[in-house]
Amino acid sequence: MSRFTAIAGPIRRFAPLLLAILAIGTASILFADRYHRILRAQAIATERAETTQQTRAVMRLLESELQRFRLLPVVLSEYPDLRAALRSGQVDMALNDKLAVLKAKTGAGAIFALDRAGRTIAASNARLPSSFVGQDYSFRPYYRLGWTKGGGEYFALGTVSRRPGLYLSRRIEDSDGPIGVIVVKVEFDAIERTWQDRRALSFVADANGVLLLSSDPVLRFRTLRAIDPARKAQIKQALQFGGAPLTPLGIAIGTDGLTRMRDGSQAMTATLAVPVPGWRLYHIEPLDGALQGVRQRAEIAAILFAILLSLLLAASGWAIIRRRRAINARIVLEREVALRTDDLAREMEARTIADQRYRQAREELAHANRLGTLGTISAGVAHEINQPVATIRTFAENATAFLSRGQPEQATANLREIVAMTDRIGSITAQLRRYARRGAGTIGPVSLAQAIDGVRLLVGDRFHSAGVMLSLPAPDPALKVRAGRVRLEQVLVNLLTNALEAVQDRPDPWVMVTLTQSDGRVILDVRDSGAGIDPAIADQLFMPFATTKAGGLGLGLHIARDIMVEFGGALDHVTDDDHSLFRMTLDAL
Repeated sequence: MSRFTAIAGPIRRFAPLLLAILAIGTASILFADRYHRILRAQAIATERAETTQQTRAVMRLLESELQRFRLLPVVLSEYPDLRAALRSGQVDMALNDKLAVLKAKTGAGAIFALDRAGRTIAASNARLPSSFVGQDYSFRPYYRLGWTKGGGEYFALGTVSRRPGLYLSRRIEDSDGPIGVIVVKVEFDAIERTWQDRRALSFVADANGVLLLSSDPVLRFRTLRAIDPARKAQIKQALQFGGAPLTPLGIAIGTDGLTRMRDGSQAMTATLAVPVPGWRLYHIEPLDGALQGVRQRAEIAAILFAILLSLLLAASGWAIIRRRRAINARIVLEREVALRTDDLAREMEARTIADQRYRQAREELAHANRLGTLGTISAGVAHEINQPVATIRTFAENATAFLSRGQPEQATANLREIVAMTDRIGSITAQLRRYARRGAGTIGPVSLAQAIDGVRLLVGDRFHSAGVMLSLPAPDPALKVRAGRVRLEQVLVNLLTNALEAVQDRPDPWVMVTLTQSDGRVILDVRDSGAGIDPAIADQLFMPFATTKAGGLGLGLHIARDIMVEFGGALDHVTDDDHSLFRMTLDAL
């Protein structure tokens, strides 16, 4: 029992200290965990925003490269020497040399023309050992797309050069019908080298998840996921990627963009659709550095929190100890007073001395109380208020001068009519200037009524001159949609112009725009009295260079859909209608 008492005594004395240490440790751990979660969420949000911004920059570079080459087949399809070579079926070395010069100046991978049978009749590499001239490419999908559909885009390895690239094809026709296909091969080596200058990983994958372009050439023709064996067999049979094994890349991309890399590190991924059917751009930024910084900041904050909490507990403990000492001192003193009082009762002779001792003890008690006072606590609060007050607004009004005839009322009425007319002219010219300016501005709330009024100013007179009835809605002035006004007007003008051209030669022509709202969305239907879209080309309406107009480039609807997608909306062709119907969908604000 005595041994237990000897051990329990120190435990009781140090128990408060142990509990305090345990409380500080627990509170610090909880604080560190909570603070780390907050910092990690902020870091991930920041990295997601920065990765998205970098992805847009990478996308702009890729889009500019594609746009630079897409018009080349269109221009070459009108080249007289090329048409002559396709009609004659004879190889023209002068034409080959011209194609070689054009290839060098544009940076294309190759330029070559195929006759009706898919045989190469002219090529930019005709004077090289790897010449395409005389080669039969009728089995290649880009030839079949060009010959049967008028044009197409197909990514594959070159059968001769073994270099990957995007083949852009376009059918060439004369008065007797198709005579051949012009093909431009786009190689992306320059873009991949530019991507390599960044610390991130950028790549483009097709609809099957195969990496076509990559900032790391080693990863080219790897896959984002395992491909179905039957589909893989079809790809290999078509020799699209040569003998590439098409093995999975080994990274896991989450729906929130968080990505686990092959080495186990974490990264942030952003993805955008490339203006090539089925292609997507992936941009992956490393995340471990940012998360390591978050962990360090959380650890430092936890240490500071523990120090602060320790100081607060130490100050509280010291105050408690001083108060207990004062209480003990008072108890001891009271006992001494009681003992001395008993001595005074027993010894009358020593009363004077006992009384003096009592008074002295009382003074000592007062002195001890003064020493036990914790001190004076002073606090100063300084609050500076500096409110800027220096706003002066100057407003000047021009008054109508008194006329010499002394008829100010008639003069004022005439001036008001002039102001009304100038306002009307100003609104028209302002609308024209606004529409003529570049429309790539900010996206935000746009009054649908103002946009439709602007469209009416732009195309109303043309419809009137053509004798076509145009019906436009009159939306509530308070109705706003998420868009850019100039580009929204551009889409409407494009659709109305197409409709006008479609109904000009029909009896009682009309074009009608109707407005409906549903679930926070605004729907504008553009319908005309035409015969509708040919079902054979309905699926290709929004593809680049797909057109039903003689001499048209087929880019209007493609651009209009891109603008609507950027607004967060959509542009679709509704097929289950008796007439031509295009539907615009926007977010209401």
